[in-house]
Amino acid sequence: MTKPSLPDLLHAAVSAVGGTERPGQVAMAEAVAEAIDDNTHRLIQAGTGTGKSLGYLVPALAHGERVVVATATLALQRQLVERDLPRTVDALHPQLRRRPQFAMLKGRSNYLCLHRLHEGAPQDEEEGLFDQFEAAAPTSKLGQDLLRLRDWADETETGDRDDLTPGVSDKAWSQISVSSRECLGATKCAYGAECFAEAARERAKLADVVVTNHALLAIDAIEGAPVLPQHEVLIVDEAHELVSRVTGVATGELTPGQVNRAVKRAAKLVDEKTADSLQTASESFERVMELALPGRLEELPEDLGYALAALRDAARNVISAIGATRDKSVHDEDAVRKQALAAVENVHGVAERILLGSEYDVLWYERHDRFGATLRVAPLSVSGLLREKLFEDRSVVLTSATLKLGGDFNGVAASLGLSPEGVEAEDAPAWKGLDVGSPFDYPKQGILYVAKHLATPGREGTRGDMMDELAELIEAAGGRTLGLFSSMRGAKAAAEELRGRLDNPILLQGEETLGELIKAFAADPKTCLFGTLSLWQGVDVPGPSCQLVIMDRIPFPRPDDPLMSARQKSVEEHGGNGFMAVAATHAALLMAQGAGRLVRASGDRGVVAVLDPRLATARYGSFLRATLPDFWYTTDRNQVRRSLAAIDAAAQADGK
Repeated sequence: MTKPSLPDLLHAAVSAVGGTERPGQVAMAEAVAEAIDDNTHRLIQAGTGTGKSLGYLVPALAHGERVVVATATLALQRQLVERDLPRTVDALHPQLRRRPQFAMLKGRSNYLCLHRLHEGAPQDEEEGLFDQFEAAAPTSKLGQDLLRLRDWADETETGDRDDLTPGVSDKAWSQISVSSRECLGATKCAYGAECFAEAARERAKLADVVVTNHALLAIDAIEGAPVLPQHEVLIVDEAHELVSRVTGVATGELTPGQVNRAVKRAAKLVDEKTADSLQTASESFERVMELALPGRLEELPEDLGYALAALRDAARNVISAIGATRDKSVHDEDAVRKQALAAVENVHGVAERILLGSEYDVLWYERHDRFGATLRVAPLSVSGLLREKLFEDRSVVLTSATLKLGGDFNGVAASLGLSPEGVEAEDAPAWKGLDVGSPFDYPKQGILYVAKHLATPGREGTRGDMMDELAELIEAAGGRTLGLFSSMRGAKAAAEELRGRLDNPILLQGEETLGELIKAFAADPKTCLFGTLSLWQGVDVPGPSCQLVIMDRIPFPRPDDPLMSARQKSVEEHGGNGFMAVAATHAALLMAQGAGRLVRASGDRGVVAVLDPRLATARYGSFLRATLPDFWYTTDRNQVRRSLAAIDAAAQADGK
């Protein structure tokens, strides 16, 4: 039997989802197939509308080896598992003569834990052990959530938190879920045979395609104990997010509250002397943290060092003592022991990591008005980790609409631990980059407008000229505006100001769930939506409801961001340009994502307006502009108002 050709398979899959084949999608599928066949690596930029999911799924399914697909967002995971994969498998089945299986796999805490549900969560000492469903008054929000979770547990087939609609608060979910460290293990747990997380892992072991998230991919790489099944091909979608997700997983933190909970959980399982030493260490740490000022700690302060050493040593003693004792008087002893161990081991691990003082770690204090001080430690770079763990023993394809920053792939490649394209290095894997373009005609569909006449934004204070510009642009567009702000404070200030000046409804992130806000924004063309980071990447509103995307300023990292400033300084110490490698790259990525909100379909028209003159005047402006879609570019404020008015008039004439 002749092997079906890739073009035939792609054609069948695209027809099944009601799509249109595009040259970029074909080029992408061929590149993915080549990478899998040759066991090599690819970075593929595929613009919005390319149909990149099928561009990698079809060659991966055709190859027949197990594939892991890791994505950053829940929305894409759902799209793959609920829409793209079922239709693609059905379409390819007649030609492949087999039906590839697929499964979703997430971290354990994403699944309902039947042990927690039925036995109750081990509580802190002063609260006692109680049935959380009875204790949380059914009239309270928490009580209602818990009762709904108990009902849902009887009907759900997956136990996956994301299958519960509407969702519940993190507090409610924490009552019926466990981390991997807290889990008793399927063999010890009375509910092991019915466990949702174990069932998901078993399905993944049997699947040809496993869909997971960046965080689980990072855990699999960092912790050394494999979570994902053995696989020959790894496809990382939304790959521009990977470095920040891996950094998040590799970041440790300590707070007085967290240490205190560990003390209380351990107290019932160890002798008084061992418990008291951890309590004393906890109190010393809390006193140091009360005086903590936000910012990076270039060296470990003496008082913090003493407090952490005491915590580490006391925690180590508790861990040994918990392992050596049994106490049948403790209700549900195994679960209480496991939760206490998880809490104390975390305290011990983070304290020891900080005391080791690796030159590759960054240490800083954060302060929150409500929660007090947090001590954080994060890797200066994850590139070495990714180079070592990601690219060995498998073919890796990384894809996103934004991987070329400033015109090439090398900035993103460096963050992944790769050498510049075409440069052979002994310890760095070889790779190729491919930009398959976009099906959209950006110069005809969009305008990039830079408000060159405005004052350069400063750190503090309102920008009166920017507010005037913002109001005039929104009026010219007839609403239809997505406002992307570099800070929540900026978004709130603009919303408050313009609600008093314009008749258009202005929605503000945080005043309702993101899903509800986006739905309301899409439903009414006169409406505007203002917000910050998640809007830069999470909004997909094709059509006339989003014809003006405004960025208030270039989204450089804050100068006092400890991790970004440490990374910048490190690049400079090694002879590089820290600002371009870190701050400008960060801003370019966000701006490319933000500008990508404008044109989501072939009929979309509109303007991306950047209210920061530095995009036109600063030396780095050309690097940032090279990262954005190839819109028609202008700094003429009158021209852009006429264009917006014409786009608005055309939409109104179409009754939209």
